[in-house]
Amino acid sequence: MRKSLPVLALIGVIGALGAWYWYGWQETSLPAGLVSANGRTEAGRIDISAKSSGRLDEVLAREGDMVEAGAVVAVMDAAEVDARLREAEAVVRQTEEGLNEAHALLAQRESERVYAERELNRAEQLAERGYTPAETVDLRRAQHKTAVAAVASAKAGIARANASIEAAKATVERIAADRDDHFLRAPRAGRVQYRLAEPGEIVAAGGRVLSLLDLTDVYMTVYLPTDAAGRLRFGAEARLVFDAAPDYVVPASVTYVASEAQFTPRYVETASEREKLMFRVKVTLPPDVLERHRDVVKTGVPGVAYIRLDPSVPWPESLAVRLPDVR
Repeated sequence: MRKSLPVLALIGVIGALGAWYWYGWQETSLPAGLVSANGRTEAGRIDISAKSSGRLDEVLAREGDMVEAGAVVAVMDAAEVDARLREAEAVVRQTEEGLNEAHALLAQRESERVYAERELNRAEQLAERGYTPAETVDLRRAQHKTAVAAVASAKAGIARANASIEAAKATVERIAADRDDHFLRAPRAGRVQYRLAEPGEIVAAGGRVLSLLDLTDVYMTVYLPTDAAGRLRFGAEARLVFDAAPDYVVPASVTYVASEAQFTPRYVETASEREKLMFRVKVTLPPDVLERHRDVVKTGVPGVAYIRLDPSVPWPESLAVRLPDVR
């Protein structure tokens, strides 16, 4: 055991020296104005969750499946909401019948008003000739006013029936929206990374069912020292070369530079310590490239990012864009 410790220490030193030599050789082999750093591909993650608690009925996607935006990937049990929807639809039909009744009542009240108006006119004409007493005229006038009020009440009944129909239809729409929420859909195209629940399980409100990788947002995170990060521009051109496919060079651009350094002492006092500052940089692949090659896009693939600090420096021939053929 004691003999193995010096051997392990020697191996560690040799490895560190080898890494330092390789990094130094790589940096010196690049033209001035270009820097490189190691990293792994990552992608935005989308969690598909249940809006309300309930039993999971179906999961229609498996890990590794590619799903399109809007595709149904899981279904929650909707027996209870289906019953509420049928009840609400029955209320709509009932209120519509109430509207028909209100229209029929209005027609009846309008007929009664017309009859009362004619009776009032006859009574007034006969009273002018002295054939009808004033009491009869007053009675006909009261009957006419009652008929007019009844017409107004019937019209108000139609308005109430229309309002009831609108309220009932709104309830149907709300319940239908609740039912639609039982169909879990992919908000955008992506590949299923994890299947987090299985049919028959009870899922809490907000419980995750599937996790997708957003293949329209794929990037490599690298770390650059102070001198490089300070000269870096947002949108700077970059090239990615992956260990698994060294023959291809993928275009990219800088989309994020951290505002705070990492891997640094708590208090930076000297210039030599400031040189140890490392800033996180995100290098993102263009959406059109991702769309054309999404069947081969993966996360966690290691590689090297080459970033152009000086826009006037041309790319070496070895870093010219080379992409696989799309078939």
